[in-house]
Amino acid sequence: MNGKTFSLKSSEVSREWVLIDAASATLGQVAVAAAKQLVGKHKPSYTPHIDDGNFVVVINAGLVQLTGNKAAQKTYYRHSGYPGGLKELTFDQMMAKDPVKVITEAVRGMLPKNKLAAGRLRRLRVFVGQDHSHEAQKPSKISLNEKRHG
Repeated sequence: MNGKTFSLKSSEVSREWVLIDAASATLGQVAVAAAKQLVGKHKPSYTPHIDDGNFVVVINAGLVQLTGNKAAQKTYYRHSGYPGGLKELTFDQMMAKDPVKVITEAVRGMLPKNKLAAGRLRRLRVFVGQDHSHEAQKPSKISLNEKRHG
């Protein structure tokens, strides 16, 4: 060791494309894997103030699952800004309306709340079905950990 701390420069950033298949996976597993790739925490060159993350393609967003009774209990809120303008949807209603938003919001919640978050979220691409428009980038498929507790 030379005793010097490595710090990545923004000109040295290299990004890859990764593919996550959300079929038969839980929402949390998909969101954790995507957020980790977007932030770049898996890389030895990780530097907190530099955006060194990868591009992430999530397929089969319509097949993501929740455990237990969360599908009926989990609620998504939004507000129009007007008095009485609070809207709420359950997970099942949100999946029927827009499965892409379910994954996007889960990943957004797991990203650090700082100035780099918006740029990281722009590198997330979510598709409802098996087909996606990023075949030319040759994304490498990453497997979700199948560790179960209990």
